Amino acid sequence: MATAAPSAAARIAVVTGASSGIGAATARQLAAAGYRVVLTARRKDRIEALAEELNAAGHSAAAYQLDVTDRTAVDEFATAFKTIGVLVNNAGGALGADPVATGDPADWRTMYETNVIGTLHLTQALLPKLDASGDGTIVVVSSTAGHGTYEGGAGYVAAKHGAHVLAETLRLEIVGRPVRVIEIAPGMVKTDEFALTRFSGDEEKAAKVYAGVAEPLTADDVADTITWAVTRPAHVNIDLLVVRPRAQASNTKVHREL
Repeated sequence: MATAAPSAAARIAVVTGASSGIGAATARQLAAAGYRVVLTARRKDRIEALAEELNAAGHSAAAYQLDVTDRTAVDEFATAFKTIGVLVNNAGGALGADPVATGDPADWRTMYETNVIGTLHLTQALLPKLDASGDGTIVVVSSTAGHGTYEGGAGYVAAKHGAHVLAETLRLEIVGRPVRVIEIAPGMVKTDEFALTRFSGDEEKAAKVYAGVAEPLTADDVADTITWAVTRPAHVNIDLLVVRPRAQASNTKVHREL
């Protein structure tokens, strides 16, 4: 299916958490779709290398080191733009898999700050710029964890439920304005860093997440979904798209060939 080319006023796409995984893959695919991508993340070297890669391929990309939990930095970043067309709120992540009884409050706080408050910061700072484009799109990359609970995941689940509710409420509040709000909720995605980060670099624990699953989703699979949703005609809003691998029927029901 052909995708709609972005209008001249809406060709800038800001992608948070663009240093790896879904964020980097989304930046690549949006660049290929004709957007000038602005890559943000804390790891400056990673996003600068990606921007160089994209520019060398004939696309348009710029890197901006940014911690989404730092509101002062976010507000300063926003001053660089008069208008933008797309904001992909992808920065986030999971920490730990402890039960509620023994979970680390610091981990819970960090997950909430990155997944929810970070999304809030960017959305508030850039919403006027999206409005000004006349054809804006906000994407919130949540998770199936934002739509169903599972044991050992309460901190992450709570944060992703927060991201889901932020997107759902924002859509109600800005209806009638020229800005769409899209939520993409991936299930099991195998990237280089997600599970490793969650388990503090423990490779054995990280590997068990995907053990026996023939084909978990890849970052490119999710990026393809995001890009498809963003490039629908302006009057088409993909409110919520849940995407899982075929082997995953729910957060707790996964086919494994062990």
